[in-house]
Amino acid sequence: MSVNKILIVDDEEIIVKVLSMSLRTDGYETIAAHSGEQGLEVFKSESPDIVVTDIKMPGMDGLELLKKIKEIDPEKEVIIVTGHGDIDSTITALQYGASDFINKPVRDEALAIALDRAKTKIDIRAKLKEYTENLEFKVAEATEEIRRKSNFQRLLIRSSNDAIVAFNHDWKVVVYNPEAATMFGEAAKDVRSKMTIDDLYTPQIAQIFKNQAKEEKQQNTLPWRENIIKTKDGRQIPVRYTSNVLYEKGEFVGTVNFFHNLTEIKRLEKELVQSERLAAVGQTVSGLAHYVKNILIGLQGGSYVVDVGIAKNNTEKFKTGWKTIKRNIKRVGDLTQDLLTYSKQREPEFEVCLPNDIVEDVIELVTDVAGSNDVLISKEYDNSIGEVMADSQTIHRSLLNLINNAIDACIEDEDISKNHKIKVKTYVGKDNYFCFEVKDNGCGMDKDIQKQLFDPMFSSKGGKGTGLGLLVTSKLIEEHNGVIETKTSPGEGSTFTIKLPYEKVN
Repeated sequence: MSVNKILIVDDEEIIVKVLSMSLRTDGYETIAAHSGEQGLEVFKSESPDIVVTDIKMPGMDGLELLKKIKEIDPEKEVIIVTGHGDIDSTITALQYGASDFINKPVRDEALAIALDRAKTKIDIRAKLKEYTENLEFKVAEATEEIRRKSNFQRLLIRSSNDAIVAFNHDWKVVVYNPEAATMFGEAAKDVRSKMTIDDLYTPQIAQIFKNQAKEEKQQNTLPWRENIIKTKDGRQIPVRYTSNVLYEKGEFVGTVNFFHNLTEIKRLEKELVQSERLAAVGQTVSGLAHYVKNILIGLQGGSYVVDVGIAKNNTEKFKTGWKTIKRNIKRVGDLTQDLLTYSKQREPEFEVCLPNDIVEDVIELVTDVAGSNDVLISKEYDNSIGEVMADSQTIHRSLLNLINNAIDACIEDEDISKNHKIKVKTYVGKDNYFCFEVKDNGCGMDKDIQKQLFDPMFSSKGGKGTGLGLLVTSKLIEEHNGVIETKTSPGEGSTFTIKLPYEKVN
């Protein structure tokens, strides 16, 4: 800030003239007054940057002028000119807010130093004012930006198609958007700042997020996963979910959960899959002529042998023919069941069951067939699985298909030097699945066959198979929200693994 105008107040004209000449030589603009009253009027009209006033003047003295100036503008700098020994007045002037004081006779050096001090104060005050104004502006600007972002985030959360629920370090709900209210069936006023994670979620879902909070030590968004949300009012909602665990200086401060409702997507997927299945059934039926022809030939052959046995009263012929007929009737039944199972949409019937017991029952059914073909079946159970909520029919039918396929793979293996074996194993896998593994050391499959395993009308058994067995198994597992995985190598054997959601019965 440029300081140019100085008001000089003294009742002695010669002093005013001398000081004015000296200051103008230094580049200042000066204005003069010869009394306190006149100095006050000139101050009001001219608004000088600095006032230099004598303290001893008739009428309004320098102290009174100082007080009046400070009342008008407290930030104006006033330099007091005093006589020698006038310490008390000098102290009083400083108490009234004088910038500095100099003694008479006024020397140019002393005045210059006093003016520099006054200008420094003015400059500092101007910079401080500018900084304060800038700071206030920046604070206001930052506050407005924060408010704008906060409003935007609030609107974003409220309008999100995903359910968003956030918890603080005490696991109390602090964010609960309208979509969350729709999903969980609880009003926001009854949830926010009132419910905890255990009040809102079922124990299984609550534990998932608590475990994630224990495991995560960084602010990372966890991978999207799928699950079934069971609400307090009994609804089951398929969702994709993720969670962002928040830590500050290593301390857990909260978590944000995101749920995407998959109900409509799953419905559309089911409709699409059902359409594809019906189309596949149509293609399969049209392509079953060869398989059905084989069955008819078998039935005709069996009936012929039965007729021969009856005609010749040959019991052995009769028994042989009847076995052939029964075998082909079973093939008709299996084919019909597979077609019905694949074409019809079926919801899993969940019940309390023991996976290990189901495996044991299936193995009992196939042990004789396996033994008659020199195939050894072994088992390995994970007893920690215990009772689960699952569809026992799905598990039984799927395992029976896989083990029968494994037996066929061993029978069809050209390497007769092998001791053919099948191992059936249960275990608890990652990502909250319980698993069934069927492993054989039979003929195995090459990559081309593996790619077509779950295609309609494809069978690696030639005329002995319909191509529906694995297709049906895949469908049953998919309906159970599970997955089926395959590992195989020609000549080495195959491993099929069924993974189903693990919902343990407490």
